[in-house]
Amino acid sequence: MTAPDAAPAAVPVLDLTADPAELTAALVDIASVSGDEARIADAVEAALRRLPHLRVHRDGDAVVARTELGRPERVVLAGHLDTVPLPTVPGARGTVPSARAVVDGRDVLYGRGTVDMKGGVAVQLALAATLTEPVRDVTYVFYDHEEVEAAASGLGRLERTVPQLLAADFAVLLEPTDGTVEGGCNGTLRVRITTTGRAAHSGRSWIGENAVHKQADVLTRLAAYTPRTVEVEGLAYREGLNAIRISGGVAGNVIPDTASVEINYRFAPDKTPEQALEHVREVLPGHELEVLDLSPAARPGLDRPAAAAFVAAVGQEPRPKYGWTDVARFSAMGVPAVNFGPGDALLAHTDDEHVPADAVRACHRALADWLAG
Repeated sequence: MTAPDAAPAAVPVLDLTADPAELTAALVDIASVSGDEARIADAVEAALRRLPHLRVHRDGDAVVARTELGRPERVVLAGHLDTVPLPTVPGARGTVPSARAVVDGRDVLYGRGTVDMKGGVAVQLALAATLTEPVRDVTYVFYDHEEVEAAASGLGRLERTVPQLLAADFAVLLEPTDGTVEGGCNGTLRVRITTTGRAAHSGRSWIGENAVHKQADVLTRLAAYTPRTVEVEGLAYREGLNAIRISGGVAGNVIPDTASVEINYRFAPDKTPEQALEHVREVLPGHELEVLDLSPAARPGLDRPAAAAFVAAVGQEPRPKYGWTDVARFSAMGVPAVNFGPGDALLAHTDDEHVPADAVRACHRALADWLAG
């Protein structure tokens, strides 16, 4: 006898008027590793559709909600719903469900996504619920598949299917920045160099041709390379060119006939992707580069009126973003964007991922003040 299908799990109910720190915990409690965002997207969509001042659109596991007040300026607040996989270390606190503790007198939330980036998503949702008359029209974007390959990005899918919903004068990506504006971002290029030889028994190595040894020139050049610091619109972006993976060989007694090195170049926003690739070719002449991944950098755009007003509202000196984030997607769409969110990015993806509750609240206050004028 076949057992009946199990009833679908109920959609979690989110209270968007709750303390943003409490809302962060509620979001963390909904597991949403990349590829499994449907349940949290359902909860976000249901909560937003209860708000009559917003127009809501669902695309796969991405949700877009917009005010339509006819303001002369529109801004985007964007955040991703997915997380990296849960920790496998026994006793890790950066997991699901969330946990809470008092550390050095501070109320701290633990759990996967507290930093990257359900604290930021909680801020978005709280603002969406409470700011019914912002001085700028606001588009709230919640998207899937950020923590995986770029081709699967929910934001990229929205750009292809409903680009008009992402049009704006300025965007804030609520990635963790410890409450400081981080302008633009470095681009990232990943290439592979493969060398070939001839296999032989290692006891008669003179018969073979060692493909691993042929990588010596590549590794020597990378080790000698001095990365640059490039100033772009007043922010100093540090670059990096590094071998990140090396492979070759099949057994302990075989001269390897193939070897490969993967290389990652983090390039400043003064370069196009094509210029970044050409720079790596100049550093490694004579080697064929197989491009594995290439994402553009984003200029900070802090001279735009909305950006300048936002920086003034936050009240701290802006910093450059060294890593790659989806601000680059907005920049490519002609929308200047910055990163600003609660939590220390160095804690993202760790077994001890956590964020102070007051950091989430401070981020919410700063954005609320800016949007309320």
